[in-house]
Amino acid sequence: MYDLKELEAFAAVVRSGSLSLTARELNLPKSTLSRRIRQLEAGVGQSLLRRESNQLIPNEAGHVFYRYCDEILGLARQGSEALNELHEVITGELVLRSHEAFIRGWFAQVVETFLARHNNVNVRVHTQTETPDDQTDGICLWLGEPVENRLRQERLGSLSQGIYGHPEYLEKWGRPQTPGDLQQHTWVDLLGQREGARSLTLHHSVHGSYPLQPAASCLRFDQFCLQGDAIVRQSGLGLMPHWMVERRLQAHPGTLELCLPEWQGPSLSIWLLYPYGSLPRRTRAFLAHLRESLPSAWCNRRAA
Repeated sequence: MYDLKELEAFAAVVRSGSLSLTARELNLPKSTLSRRIRQLEAGVGQSLLRRESNQLIPNEAGHVFYRYCDEILGLARQGSEALNELHEVITGELVLRSHEAFIRGWFAQVVETFLARHNNVNVRVHTQTETPDDQTDGICLWLGEPVENRLRQERLGSLSQGIYGHPEYLEKWGRPQTPGDLQQHTWVDLLGQREGARSLTLHHSVHGSYPLQPAASCLRFDQFCLQGDAIVRQSGLGLMPHWMVERRLQAHPGTLELCLPEWQGPSLSIWLLYPYGSLPRRTRAFLAHLRESLPSAWCNRRAA
Protein backbone atom coordinates (compact mmCIF):
# COMPACT_ATOMS: atom_id res chain seq x y z
CA MET A 1 0.00 0.00 0.00
CA TYR A 2 1.46 3.35 -1.04
CA ASP A 3 1.24 6.54 0.99
CA LEU A 4 -0.72 9.13 -1.02
CA LYS A 5 1.46 11.96 0.30
CA GLU A 6 4.54 10.19 -1.02
CA LEU A 7 2.86 9.63 -4.40
CA GLU A 8 1.82 13.30 -4.58
CA ALA A 9 5.40 14.35 -3.79
CA PHE A 10 6.86 12.10 -6.48
CA ALA A 11 4.33 13.18 -9.15
CA ALA A 12 4.91 16.86 -8.37
CA VAL A 13 8.70 16.49 -8.61
CA VAL A 14 8.36 14.71 -11.97
CA ARG A 15 6.24 17.59 -13.29
CA SER A 16 8.51 20.38 -12.01
CA GLY A 17 11.94 18.71 -12.19
CA SER A 18 12.99 20.55 -9.03
CA LEU A 19 12.81 19.83 -5.32
CA SER A 20 12.85 23.53 -4.47
CA LEU A 21 9.98 24.41 -6.84
CA THR A 22 7.94 21.43 -5.68
CA ALA A 23 8.51 22.26 -2.02
CA ARG A 24 7.11 25.77 -2.63
CA GLU A 25 4.22 24.36 -4.67
CA LEU A 26 3.24 21.89 -1.93
CA ASN A 27 4.11 24.32 0.88
CA LEU A 28 6.49 21.80 2.46
CA PRO A 29 10.00 22.04 3.87
CA LYS A 30 12.50 20.72 1.32
CA SER A 31 13.72 18.16 3.86
CA THR A 32 10.18 16.76 4.25
CA LEU A 33 9.78 16.48 0.49
CA SER A 34 13.14 14.68 0.13
CA ARG A 35 12.20 12.28 2.92
CA ARG A 36 8.91 11.36 1.22
CA ILE A 37 10.72 10.62 -2.04
CA ARG A 38 13.28 8.43 -0.23
CA GLN A 39 10.51 6.57 1.61
CA LEU A 40 8.64 5.93 -1.65
CA GLU A 41 11.80 4.63 -3.34
CA ALA A 42 12.44 2.39 -0.34
CA GLY A 43 8.89 1.09 -0.59
CA VAL A 44 9.14 0.22 -4.30
CA GLY A 45 12.64 -1.21 -3.83
CA GLN A 46 14.50 0.94 -6.39
CA SER A 47 15.36 4.51 -7.26
CA LEU A 48 12.88 6.45 -9.40
CA LEU A 49 14.66 9.75 -10.08
CA ARG A 50 18.08 10.81 -11.34
CA ARG A 51 19.75 14.20 -11.52
CA GLU A 52 20.64 15.62 -14.93
CA SER A 53 21.72 19.23 -15.65
CA ASN A 54 20.48 20.49 -12.27
CA GLN A 55 17.13 18.80 -12.82
CA LEU A 56 15.50 15.76 -11.29
CA ILE A 57 14.08 13.55 -14.01
CA PRO A 58 12.53 10.08 -13.80
CA ASN A 59 14.72 7.13 -14.75
CA GLU A 60 13.28 4.15 -16.63
CA ALA A 61 11.58 2.80 -13.50
CA GLY A 62 10.35 6.31 -12.67
CA HIS A 63 8.68 6.69 -16.07
CA VAL A 64 6.88 3.39 -15.63
CA PHE A 65 5.85 4.10 -12.04
CA TYR A 66 4.70 7.66 -12.80
CA ARG A 67 1.94 6.40 -15.12
CA TYR A 68 0.50 4.23 -12.37
CA CYS A 69 1.12 6.91 -9.74
CA ASP A 70 -0.95 9.40 -11.76
CA GLU A 71 -3.78 6.87 -12.11
CA ILE A 72 -3.74 6.08 -8.37
CA LEU A 73 -3.93 9.78 -7.46
CA GLY A 74 -6.72 10.31 -9.99
CA LEU A 75 -8.73 7.42 -8.53
CA ALA A 76 -8.16 8.78 -5.02
CA ARG A 77 -9.55 12.18 -6.08
CA GLN A 78 -12.55 10.52 -7.72
CA GLY A 79 -13.18 8.46 -4.61
CA SER A 80 -13.07 11.55 -2.42
CA GLU A 81 -15.48 13.37 -4.73
CA ALA A 82 -17.84 10.36 -4.76
CA LEU A 83 -17.94 10.36 -0.95
CA ASN A 84 -18.56 14.11 -0.94
CA GLU A 85 -21.48 13.53 -3.31
CA LEU A 86 -23.08 11.30 -0.64
CA HIS A 87 -22.91 14.14 1.88
CA GLU A 88 -23.92 16.80 -0.65
CA VAL A 89 -20.65 18.64 -0.09
CA ILE A 90 -19.54 20.74 -3.07
CA THR A 91 -15.75 20.61 -3.33
CA GLY A 92 -12.97 20.11 -5.86
CA GLU A 93 -11.63 22.10 -8.78
CA LEU A 94 -13.98 23.67 -11.30
CA VAL A 95 -12.62 24.69 -14.72
CA LEU A 96 -14.53 27.52 -16.38
CA ARG A 97 -13.99 28.89 -19.87
CA SER A 98 -15.63 31.99 -21.28
CA HIS A 99 -15.69 34.01 -24.48
CA GLU A 100 -13.81 37.27 -24.01
CA ALA A 101 -17.03 39.27 -24.44
CA PHE A 102 -18.31 38.04 -21.06
CA ILE A 103 -15.24 37.43 -18.95
CA ARG A 104 -14.63 41.03 -17.86
CA GLY A 105 -17.23 42.22 -15.41
CA TRP A 106 -20.34 40.05 -15.69
CA PHE A 107 -18.82 36.55 -15.75
CA ALA A 108 -16.31 37.45 -13.04
CA GLN A 109 -19.20 38.59 -10.83
CA VAL A 110 -21.08 35.34 -11.45
CA VAL A 111 -17.99 33.35 -10.39
CA GLU A 112 -17.50 35.48 -7.27
CA THR A 113 -21.11 35.07 -6.11
CA PHE A 114 -20.84 31.32 -6.71
CA LEU A 115 -17.68 31.12 -4.56
CA ALA A 116 -19.42 33.12 -1.84
CA ARG A 117 -21.93 30.25 -1.60
CA HIS A 118 -19.44 27.39 -2.09
CA ASN A 119 -16.10 28.37 -0.58
CA ASN A 120 -14.76 24.79 -0.69
CA VAL A 121 -14.51 24.89 -4.49
CA ASN A 122 -11.35 25.97 -6.31
CA VAL A 123 -12.10 27.72 -9.61
CA ARG A 124 -9.83 28.20 -12.64
CA VAL A 125 -11.09 30.67 -15.24
CA HIS A 126 -9.75 30.73 -18.82
CA THR A 127 -10.46 33.23 -21.58
CA GLN A 128 -11.55 31.18 -24.59
CA THR A 129 -10.68 32.34 -28.11
CA GLU A 130 -12.08 29.28 -29.90
CA THR A 131 -14.86 26.85 -29.08
CA PRO A 132 -13.36 23.81 -27.38
CA ASP A 133 -13.56 20.56 -29.29
CA ASP A 134 -13.87 18.54 -26.12
CA GLN A 135 -13.53 18.88 -22.35
CA THR A 136 -13.98 16.35 -19.57
CA ASP A 137 -15.06 18.75 -16.85
CA GLY A 138 -16.35 22.26 -16.33
CA ILE A 139 -18.23 24.49 -18.75
CA CYS A 140 -17.62 26.98 -21.54
CA LEU A 141 -19.74 30.10 -22.16
CA TRP A 142 -19.60 31.00 -25.85
CA LEU A 143 -20.81 33.85 -28.08
CA GLY A 144 -21.70 33.06 -31.69
CA GLU A 145 -22.43 29.76 -33.41
CA PRO A 146 -20.14 27.06 -31.98
CA VAL A 147 -18.29 24.75 -34.32
CA GLU A 148 -19.22 21.08 -34.35
CA ASN A 149 -17.79 19.38 -31.27
CA ARG A 150 -18.38 16.55 -28.83
CA LEU A 151 -19.99 18.72 -26.15
CA ARG A 152 -23.59 19.33 -25.19
CA GLN A 153 -24.76 22.70 -26.55
CA GLU A 154 -27.40 24.62 -24.60
CA ARG A 155 -28.64 27.88 -26.10
CA LEU A 156 -29.03 30.57 -23.44
CA GLY A 157 -30.21 33.49 -25.55
CA SER A 158 -28.85 36.06 -27.94
CA LEU A 159 -27.41 39.58 -28.15
CA SER A 160 -28.88 42.07 -30.58
CA GLN A 161 -26.49 44.50 -32.27
CA GLY A 162 -26.48 48.04 -33.59
CA ILE A 163 -24.15 50.62 -35.15
CA TYR A 164 -22.27 52.80 -32.66
CA GLY A 165 -19.94 55.77 -32.77
CA HIS A 166 -18.48 58.36 -30.42
CA PRO A 167 -20.65 61.52 -30.14
CA GLU A 168 -17.75 63.80 -31.09
CA TYR A 169 -16.93 61.67 -34.13
CA LEU A 170 -20.57 61.89 -35.24
CA GLU A 171 -20.60 65.65 -34.64
CA LYS A 172 -17.52 66.06 -36.81
CA TRP A 173 -18.35 63.62 -39.65
CA GLY A 174 -22.13 63.68 -39.54
CA ARG A 175 -24.75 61.31 -38.19
CA PRO A 176 -25.92 58.77 -40.79
CA GLN A 177 -29.61 59.12 -41.69
CA THR A 178 -29.89 55.99 -43.83
CA PRO A 179 -27.90 52.73 -44.04
CA GLY A 180 -26.40 53.99 -47.32
CA ASP A 181 -24.75 56.87 -45.42
CA LEU A 182 -22.63 54.35 -43.50
CA GLN A 183 -20.53 53.76 -46.61
CA GLN A 184 -19.05 57.24 -46.16
CA HIS A 185 -17.66 56.44 -42.73
CA THR A 186 -14.56 54.65 -41.53
CA TRP A 187 -15.45 51.18 -40.26
CA VAL A 188 -13.96 49.52 -37.16
CA ASP A 189 -14.41 45.78 -37.65
CA LEU A 190 -14.14 42.70 -35.48
CA LEU A 191 -12.01 39.85 -36.78
CA GLY A 192 -14.24 37.00 -37.88
CA GLN A 193 -17.38 39.13 -37.91
CA ARG A 194 -17.66 39.40 -41.69
CA GLU A 195 -15.04 36.94 -42.88
CA GLY A 196 -16.24 35.18 -46.01
CA ALA A 197 -19.04 37.70 -46.56
CA ARG A 198 -18.83 40.87 -48.65
CA SER A 199 -21.80 42.60 -47.04
CA LEU A 200 -23.34 43.09 -43.62
CA THR A 201 -27.13 42.75 -43.53
CA LEU A 202 -29.09 45.24 -41.43
CA HIS A 203 -32.75 44.63 -40.57
CA HIS A 204 -35.68 47.05 -40.16
CA SER A 205 -39.13 46.10 -38.86
CA VAL A 206 -40.83 47.98 -41.74
CA HIS A 207 -38.28 48.34 -44.53
CA GLY A 208 -36.90 44.80 -44.31
CA SER A 209 -33.26 43.97 -44.98
CA TYR A 210 -30.46 46.18 -46.27
CA PRO A 211 -27.20 44.57 -47.47
CA LEU A 212 -24.60 47.05 -46.31
CA GLN A 213 -21.11 47.05 -47.80
CA PRO A 214 -18.98 49.09 -45.38
CA ALA A 215 -15.73 50.57 -46.59
CA ALA A 216 -12.82 48.18 -46.23
CA SER A 217 -11.72 48.41 -42.61
CA CYS A 218 -8.14 49.43 -41.94
CA LEU A 219 -8.60 48.68 -38.24
CA ARG A 220 -9.72 45.25 -37.05
CA PHE A 221 -9.60 43.64 -33.63
CA ASP A 222 -10.05 40.17 -32.19
CA GLN A 223 -11.83 41.35 -29.02
CA PHE A 224 -15.03 43.31 -28.50
CA CYS A 225 -13.48 45.40 -25.74
CA LEU A 226 -10.65 46.55 -28.04
CA GLN A 227 -13.07 47.28 -30.86
CA GLY A 228 -15.17 49.37 -28.45
CA ASP A 229 -12.06 51.23 -27.25
CA ALA A 230 -11.20 52.14 -30.86
CA ILE A 231 -14.71 53.43 -31.54
CA VAL A 232 -14.54 55.51 -28.34
CA ARG A 233 -11.22 56.94 -29.58
CA GLN A 234 -13.18 58.17 -32.65
CA SER A 235 -11.52 55.78 -35.10
CA GLY A 236 -14.84 55.18 -36.85
CA LEU A 237 -18.18 53.39 -36.55
CA GLY A 238 -18.74 49.74 -35.74
CA LEU A 239 -21.30 47.04 -35.05
CA MET A 240 -21.55 46.22 -31.32
CA PRO A 241 -23.93 44.22 -29.09
CA HIS A 242 -26.37 46.56 -27.29
CA TRP A 243 -25.93 44.70 -23.98
CA MET A 244 -22.16 45.22 -24.01
CA VAL A 245 -22.55 48.88 -24.88
CA GLU A 246 -25.02 49.41 -22.03
CA ARG A 247 -22.55 47.94 -19.55
CA ARG A 248 -19.75 50.14 -20.93
CA LEU A 249 -21.95 53.23 -20.66
CA GLN A 250 -22.68 52.46 -17.01
CA ALA A 251 -18.97 52.93 -16.31
CA HIS A 252 -18.28 55.58 -18.97
CA PRO A 253 -21.44 57.59 -19.72
CA GLY A 254 -21.68 59.50 -22.98
CA THR A 255 -18.86 57.68 -24.79
CA LEU A 256 -20.98 55.81 -27.36
CA GLU A 257 -24.03 56.80 -29.37
CA LEU A 258 -26.38 54.52 -31.29
CA CYS A 259 -26.73 55.33 -34.99
CA LEU A 260 -29.81 54.36 -37.00
CA PRO A 261 -31.59 52.94 -33.92
CA GLU A 262 -34.36 51.34 -36.01
CA TRP A 263 -31.84 49.24 -37.95
CA GLN A 264 -30.44 46.13 -36.28
CA GLY A 265 -27.39 44.06 -37.13
CA PRO A 266 -27.36 40.24 -37.01
CA SER A 267 -27.94 38.75 -33.55
CA LEU A 268 -25.25 36.72 -31.82
CA SER A 269 -26.38 33.56 -30.06
CA ILE A 270 -25.07 32.63 -26.60
CA TRP A 271 -24.24 29.01 -25.82
CA LEU A 272 -23.36 26.95 -22.81
CA LEU A 273 -21.04 24.03 -23.66
CA TYR A 274 -20.41 21.17 -21.25
CA PRO A 275 -19.76 17.41 -21.32
CA TYR A 276 -22.46 14.80 -21.82
CA GLY A 277 -23.16 12.28 -19.09
CA SER A 278 -23.04 12.54 -15.33
CA LEU A 279 -21.45 15.77 -14.11
CA PRO A 280 -19.76 16.42 -10.74
CA ARG A 281 -21.89 18.19 -8.16
CA ARG A 282 -19.75 21.34 -8.39
CA THR A 283 -20.37 21.58 -12.15
CA ARG A 284 -24.11 21.04 -11.75
CA ALA A 285 -24.20 23.66 -9.00
CA PHE A 286 -22.40 26.22 -11.16
CA LEU A 287 -24.67 25.52 -14.14
CA ALA A 288 -27.72 26.18 -11.96
CA HIS A 289 -26.15 29.34 -10.56
CA LEU A 290 -25.24 30.65 -14.01
CA ARG A 291 -28.75 30.03 -15.37
CA GLU A 292 -30.19 31.94 -12.41
CA SER A 293 -27.83 34.86 -13.15
CA LEU A 294 -28.65 35.35 -16.85
CA PRO A 295 -29.37 38.98 -17.80
CA SER A 296 -32.92 39.59 -19.04
CA ALA A 297 -31.46 41.31 -22.12
CA TRP A 298 -30.23 37.95 -23.37
CA CYS A 299 -33.83 36.95 -24.25
CA ASN A 300 -33.30 33.58 -22.51
CA ARG A 301 -34.54 31.47 -25.39
CA ARG A 302 -33.24 28.14 -24.15
CA ALA A 303 -33.02 24.92 -26.08
CA ALA A 304 -31.23 22.11 -24.30
